[in-house]
Amino acid sequence: MPLPAGVVFLFDVDNTLLDNDAVQRDLSQLLEREFGTATRDRYWAIFEALRSEFGYADYLGSLQRYRFENPAEARLPQVSEFLLDYPFASRLYPGALAALAQLQRLGPTVILSDGDVVMQPRKIRRAGLWDAVGGRVLIFIHKERMLDTVERTYPAHHYVMVDDKLRILTTVKQHWGARVTGVFPRQGHYAHDASVIAANPPADVSIDGIGELTGFDINRFAFPPAAAVDRE
Repeated sequence: MPLPAGVVFLFDVDNTLLDNDAVQRDLSQLLEREFGTATRDRYWAIFEALRSEFGYADYLGSLQRYRFENPAEARLPQVSEFLLDYPFASRLYPGALAALAQLQRLGPTVILSDGDVVMQPRKIRRAGLWDAVGGRVLIFIHKERMLDTVERTYPAHHYVMVDDKLRILTTVKQHWGARVTGVFPRQGHYAHDASVIAANPPADVSIDGIGELTGFDINRFAFPPAAAVDRE
């Protein structure tokens, strides 16, 4: 096991670094334009059913499930090509890459994401995020259940978790306690769900967008704390 870093930064992807709501809108428009509203609605119904079953978004799996229901539909490969070739880099939030670079001055940045084993790594690579974190990418089914694995892979005295899902930040805080600082970028539909906000305590740090971290006093995340460093 490597020696623990002072601090490790864990970044979610969808609606944290990358505007995934916009990607879904683009996919919806394609489905409606090429196949009609009934196909669009059925695809998303399958998508939500699979997410409930497996715990992560499975775009290609949903397409395959739709194909089983409609074996004579020969045009479905254009949907998979749309997904695999999507220009995800164009959907990065402003300042996303700069935020990774800024925080990497203090400690390793790591992508910690839920997802399947095909589409999610493809998205991360095409967005430029894989290279931005030097290949430090972890993709799980339920990442909040894999924190012991995260700690073994990237040991640290302290973690900073950046995630648009307040529920995830709450679970991580329950696991690591004072060893983690939760950063909540209020981006995407999950971050504005009033019921979720009411059901969870506030994050340690809330920001309006990921780009704010580029101008943030990153010494607040330092380990040992910046005040102790300044006294030495």
